[in-house]
Amino acid sequence: MESLTKTRKVGGSMMVTIPREIVESESIVEGEIVKISLEKVRKSGFGMLRGIGKFSKEDELNSEL
Repeated sequence: MESLTKTRKVGGSMMVTIPREIVESESIVEGEIVKISLEKVRKSGFGMLRGIGKFSKEDELNSEL
């Protein structure tokens, strides 16, 4: 099963949480040893502003407000 989760700093370590759905479906209990695989997800802004067009003279005037 696969899931996305955020890291959190705890003391000098980084921690991730296992979502409840995975805990329940895999019957994971506290203290159990599990094997995890790590893949860093990179967010790209490429194409995010596609179709926004160029700024017009009116846009420049509105930005002064």
